[in-house]
Amino acid sequence: MMKRMFFLVTMAVAMTTAMAQNNPYIVKTKGAMKSAVKVKEAITNADQDAEPTDFMGKNFRYYSMCDWKEDMRFMVIPEKYDLLVNTFRDAVTNEEVSSARLRYSIMLYRGYENMPNGRVHVRFFCETDNKSYYYELPNGTFDDYCYGKMGVPTLAYLGDVDKARELLMDQYLLTRTTTFREDTEYDGEGYREVTMPKNKVVKVVAVGVGTRSFPVKIIVEDEDGRQFYQNVAMSKTNSGMRDNEFELDNAKFLFGGSFEYTGDDMAVSSDIRDYLNQTVHTNYATSMKSKGSGKVRDVKVPRFTGFIIDEIKPIKNTDYFTLTLRETETRRIFYKDITFSEEVARADNQTDDFFGRLFGMGEGQLHNTTLETRTAIREGRVIPGMSEEEVELAVGEPISKIKDSNGNMEWMYNRSNGVLLIVQFNEDGIVKKANARAGKASGGAATSTRRSAAMQNSSRRVNGSGLSIQ
Repeated sequence: MMKRMFFLVTMAVAMTTAMAQNNPYIVKTKGAMKSAVKVKEAITNADQDAEPTDFMGKNFRYYSMCDWKEDMRFMVIPEKYDLLVNTFRDAVTNEEVSSARLRYSIMLYRGYENMPNGRVHVRFFCETDNKSYYYELPNGTFDDYCYGKMGVPTLAYLGDVDKARELLMDQYLLTRTTTFREDTEYDGEGYREVTMPKNKVVKVVAVGVGTRSFPVKIIVEDEDGRQFYQNVAMSKTNSGMRDNEFELDNAKFLFGGSFEYTGDDMAVSSDIRDYLNQTVHTNYATSMKSKGSGKVRDVKVPRFTGFIIDEIKPIKNTDYFTLTLRETETRRIFYKDITFSEEVARADNQTDDFFGRLFGMGEGQLHNTTLETRTAIREGRVIPGMSEEEVELAVGEPISKIKDSNGNMEWMYNRSNGVLLIVQFNEDGIVKKANARAGKASGGAATSTRRSAAMQNSSRRVNGSGLSIQ
């Protein structure tokens, strides 16, 4: 029995191999070798493709089976289990049809039918052999079944493939992971894992069908002519996977996990792209944006702060770019708009935004911080033991600074919840304590009171009190 089944599978695979070679949805990277198809390898590779699996949500809508329209197109891509347990039956004979024989066939959805025996048939017309087939739901009504994400086994949604071709062909992308694949067989499904640098600029040279779970196969080419690919889920239509399954190692099988689409704005010169992943430091104190406690705010970054450049995004219709910067010690993310053109910066009277003026190459001065301090900076909190620079990294530049006769500083901050934060330093510039008080300082009574008191202290300094204001 097993020998007979193996023989049938062998014949079916051999028949579909020739069909695959002329199928525009089957695409391969350069270097894939033409070879005789071995059934054992085909089954193994189908299993590998099935293992692991947004970028333009407005273009890639998820369709549950409840939303399927007539003539939606799918391709039969059997996985290992599907080669032994058939999915479809012939609509005329009601006989099971081998999934291996239907491999690479294009199916058009033709609705569903409630049968007299209480079962439900999901109907398809095969564009490849002009025959009608159906998939019998395992149990329940169509409404019960369609609200789940199980879908119809073996079917990869071609709507995502066609849309991806329309939007991505000849476009430039950035790689967002380091693990991709290369085809090893021209007439089979073999591949090998390859490691590529993150943030590498690549060009889309082919888009085809991948697997049921990850239907869109995107082949890209780097500046050296090397091609590699990823099978990715776009809309997740009929993928058969739950959202929480696209996590951890499977995250790269979502488009956004492997690539970043930047459209026409990817016309960034190679000189600028060379700064990606480079370590730089600030030549002078500057304002940047950063996320803390779930909010984006302006933060004063001290001189000699080291960063790694994670992303460079062009700002539309300008000569400016947004840098995504990862602070080398705390790993906190900052954002800074700069220009790589000194002439542009001068013309805009913004010379401090010229990349070559603001940043120097290399890490700059290291900050001696503890794990507790780094955690507080990432969370936007001030704790005792912080230096002035660390306080600025955590909560930004204060609205006022007051120094007493002992050389101790007191900084004040307005918090978004209407609280006034007062940070007190010792004579060495280290935080003694940070107190939160009700009432904003900016333009409010608290500010007026403290500034009035500060002015009185300043006046007393003239009379020998020793207090001064900065």
